Amino acid sequence: MSAKRDVKLIVALFAIAIVWGTTYLGIRVAVHTIPAWFVAGLRQVVASIILLSILLYQKQFKWIGWKSLGRQILVASLMIIVANGMTTVAEESIPSGLTSLLTALSPIVVFLGSLIFGLQKPSLKGFIGVVIGFSGVAFIFRDGIGDILDPNYKTGITYLAMAILGWAAGTIYTKKYTHKSNHIFLDLFYQFAFAAVAQLIIANIVSPNTSFSDWSLQSLGAVVYLGVFGSVVGFFCYNYALKKVSATEVSILSYFNTIIAIFLGWLVLNETVTYDLLIATVLIILGVFITNYKKKEIK
Repeated sequence: MSAKRDVKLIVALFAIAIVWGTTYLGIRVAVHTIPAWFVAGLRQVVASIILLSILLYQKQFKWIGWKSLGRQILVASLMIIVANGMTTVAEESIPSGLTSLLTALSPIVVFLGSLIFGLQKPSLKGFIGVVIGFSGVAFIFRDGIGDILDPNYKTGITYLAMAILGWAAGTIYTKKYTHKSNHIFLDLFYQFAFAAVAQLIIANIVSPNTSFSDWSLQSLGAVVYLGVFGSVVGFFCYNYALKKVSATEVSILSYFNTIIAIFLGWLVLNETVTYDLLIATVLIILGVFITNYKKKEIK
């Protein structure tokens, strides 16, 4: 791999960690006045319009064929409608800390799935890295782990479980078939467009009597942010990274999302950074390092 490509990959990986680390806050702000499925659907509408504009400007918009469309619909169903949609709905009813903790299970599910489908060889190093990284997230929220047993959170946790499985399945499928297309923007446009239509249909079924006048400008601004950064930037970088490294190596960056979210709380909301957070940060970075470390071959 060339140095130039290494830089692009590093930028993509950092963008994933930083951008998706801010989306939990964005979703919380958006669902404050806008029903969750409308947030999810409108987010993809924004993303679709942006990508369509880019593709038309570059004269690269084209029909991708029914077979490729079928793949994009499957990925969109798993990663956007199920994973993204269910996470958005879950954040209406469960604490953001618990959401972050449970979502951090994704790399473990992706690691196990990659082993099952032959995308990754069994590795004690990989398993230890994933577990250590998750232990860092669990350490931060250890006081709230008991919330998992709270019956009031049962529905939200069920939604998150579905979201995690959908995300893991979509990640593994994308990695397995990533060689079949080199045009990420075009693929993502079809994914976002399909997801937008499906999620808005669900939104009108679930929340038929929603009052648009109750939607605040702050929530609408959060939807736009989620569409531009959470969808367009985040998904582009995620798909790009999946072409370069293993699904586990990309997904384990979700551990950094928690650190980013807490850092923003310190920077924007003046929240206290404790020793617990510093210990958890060390565990997360150690887990990522162990999973990605490769010895240089001596020639």
